[in-house]
Amino acid sequence: MTPLRAAGTSLLLLCALAGCAIRPDAVEAGLVLPGRFLQSGPQPAQWPDPHWWRGFNAPELDRLMDAASTGAFDIAAAAARVRQADAQARIAGAALLPILTGGADTSRGQSGGGNRRTTSYSASLTASYEVDFWGLNRNNADAAAQAARASRFDAATVMLTTQASVANTYFDIVTTREQLRVQTENLDAARRILSIIRSQVAAGIATGLDLAQQETLVAQQEAQLPSLRQSIAQSTNSLAVLGGLPPEQVMVATGGLEGLTTPTTAPGLPSELLARRPDVLFAEAQLAAANADIAAARAALLPSVTLSAQGGFSSLVLGTLLRPDAQFWSLGAGLAQTIFDGGALRGRVALTQAQAEELVVAYRRAIVAALADVEDSLVALRETTAQESLRQEAANRAARAASIAEAQLRAGTINLITLLNTQQTLFSARISLVQARLSRLQAAVGLFRALGGGWQ
Repeated sequence: MTPLRAAGTSLLLLCALAGCAIRPDAVEAGLVLPGRFLQSGPQPAQWPDPHWWRGFNAPELDRLMDAASTGAFDIAAAAARVRQADAQARIAGAALLPILTGGADTSRGQSGGGNRRTTSYSASLTASYEVDFWGLNRNNADAAAQAARASRFDAATVMLTTQASVANTYFDIVTTREQLRVQTENLDAARRILSIIRSQVAAGIATGLDLAQQETLVAQQEAQLPSLRQSIAQSTNSLAVLGGLPPEQVMVATGGLEGLTTPTTAPGLPSELLARRPDVLFAEAQLAAANADIAAARAALLPSVTLSAQGGFSSLVLGTLLRPDAQFWSLGAGLAQTIFDGGALRGRVALTQAQAEELVVAYRRAIVAALADVEDSLVALRETTAQESLRQEAANRAARAASIAEAQLRAGTINLITLLNTQQTLFSARISLVQARLSRLQAAVGLFRALGGGWQ
């Protein structure tokens, strides 16, 4: 057989063996997705904008989001994990390529019982390569690549979670300040009534009990102010931690809820959602990496073939080191097969299979949780919007009733008990309205997060 034919035969044999490589299983969840979301209306899909928070018309929130995107600790840590995974993928992929090493050596020694000393010089180049017949190295590289892919989806999830937390914390500060303003107005109203009752006591129209009851109400309203101020300060500190800034560098300007708007969004098909949720894609990539691990563990049961080559120069005289007669070379091939390892390799196969089974469950759970998250967010936004409207109507009626009661108290046509009940109803209605507005804003943020934000 000629050398060319022998080389061709060897190449065909290698290709045939390479075709025997063990491949990982395809990633399948085994779930039947619904045709549409139950809580969504007939409107066409309107997925969130990449900068969805700008739709709230809050420039200060835009500034806080920009700061968090570059300085948030969680985001920075997730980015570092992505770089680690990329490095691991490069390490695993290096096994698919030959290893090439070079060296130079000089030695001086003495032989026999005389004083003859010799010096030798050598320079060599060594190459070794493990032929990946069964796909062991390829599957290890694929597993590392899928792990790197999963780390990117995890980083996207961290980014989306941080953005939602910043928005919710900002709205909490704004609404708590609104509560503080409302509570201050409640206190002013209670003090105004207190001055009327004091005048009536002096005129003999009201009793000391009436005065004590109103003084108690004033004290109760005043006692709620410190907790609101505390909540504002602590939420501001939380916002600083989210943005990766010292607390003294974060200031939320005074502002109310009047200028805020709620951007509109609508989900498309459930199947489209799965391509927009980074947590679902993270679970999918983890399962793909586990399937590659199974294939690698199965390939490790089969023999491994290693090819090696070495060549260089060796001489006793440095000046003749590069002469043709100083050359040397060698070629080698090795076959290795584990004969007995106490079941370690087969145990590795069983371990990776069990890990993949767990990740299949995690993948299914991520899909179902994503669908349920959207359904919950849709109903939350719809109902909190309706609740805010009803709370607004209740607050308007309570304010009208309180105004009438105060006028009748001045005229002396109602007793204090009626006035106290009217005041309490008004104060409660005002606070409930602010809380309903916060719930609507946070429900809107929850829907944007559930739809994957603006990530694609």
